[in-house]
Amino acid sequence: MSEQHIARAFDRDLEGIQSLVMKMGGMVETAILDAARALESRDDELAARVRQADKAIDALEERINEETARLIALRAPTASDLRTVLSVLKIAASLERVGDYAKNMAKRANVLGQMTAVGGAAGSLRRMSKTVVEMLSHALDAYLQRDAALAEDVRQRDHEVDQMYNALFREFLTHMMEDPRNITACMHLHFIAKNIERMGDHATTIAEQVIYLVTGSVPDESRPKADSVTSIGVKGL
Repeated sequence: MSEQHIARAFDRDLEGIQSLVMKMGGMVETAILDAARALESRDDELAARVRQADKAIDALEERINEETARLIALRAPTASDLRTVLSVLKIAASLERVGDYAKNMAKRANVLGQMTAVGGAAGSLRRMSKTVVEMLSHALDAYLQRDAALAEDVRQRDHEVDQMYNALFREFLTHMMEDPRNITACMHLHFIAKNIERMGDHATTIAEQVIYLVTGSVPDESRPKADSVTSIGVKGL
């Protein structure tokens, strides 16, 4: 088999795998938005669909892993091509983790539906979720287009998500201090906010993978980070 034929076969197989990654990304973005909508509208059926959809996201990651392993075994990619192939695995792993956070969000939406609503919290979490979905979508676009500048823009937006999280944390503390009956609901809401903040971290990880793929250099870790409020006893939540 000629080298040119092998290269064409590699490109075709890689394109197929990348299309699966984009499909997975779309499913994860839908899961985030649906989980946020289920929380705000107290829609138990929608929350249940988000939890169920996570199985399909997990199955798609497994298929991507299998197809990638097959590509490596059959096509024996060069060092530069191998870097591209391995980036697919890392991106799929980040997407799977974000899907898990969306599922957890949906689980807590069901619990919160049985409690008195904390004014404005669900709407704030929906806006935070929308920001993360935009980051995720742009990170995946940057991967497809090999656009390091777009990836860097995503990376910088992580600061925005951190600020939203910190503002919500303080808001929840205020609600708990004003009325102890809000404590349980606010703790659930804080877990959701923390999960969304971590989704943003994974979107940033995908963006950093794109920058490495395009430039060959690991991005400087000194991207802006909002001061964390989790040092007041909630580290590790």
